[in-house]
Amino acid sequence: MTIVMKLFTTIGGGLPLILLMITVMVILHTFLGHRKELIFLAVVMLGSTLINWGLKTLFHRVRPDIHRLIEVAGYSFPSGHSMAAFSFYGALAYLIWSHIPSLLGRSSVIILSSLFIFAIGTSRIYLGVHYPSDVIGGYFVSGCWLILTIMLYDKYMGRRA
Repeated sequence: MTIVMKLFTTIGGGLPLILLMITVMVILHTFLGHRKELIFLAVVMLGSTLINWGLKTLFHRVRPDIHRLIEVAGYSFPSGHSMAAFSFYGALAYLIWSHIPSLLGRSSVIILSSLFIFAIGTSRIYLGVHYPSDVIGGYFVSGCWLILTIMLYDKYMGRRA
């Protein structure tokens, strides 16, 4: 189980997430020509990163020190991995969802992205580097940020929100 949790932690932050984000942005720009969607994704991720940094600086919450399976530095609240996962996989689901006409396809995208987000947050608790409230707080803050950016993006694109 620890190997699986380390895998989800790895794909939920740091270099792997950055590489995945860059890959998606290259695909959006080069192959699909969706420049506005690229900017939307960049704004979501940049905003999420800045909000996370600001909240960690504000709260200064120390990480758990019992049963830690990996070592990480920095403050605990809110979970950066949870915020990044919710922001990236949530925004990606929104972008893909808007191009899929079938209910089954849309449902599959939402379920898959939700499972990734949940697994990444759970991995942080399992590995002992976050309290559950850190992960829930990260989800909540990113959820609010994502809803706000989707509403602004839809308004900019002339869609009904």
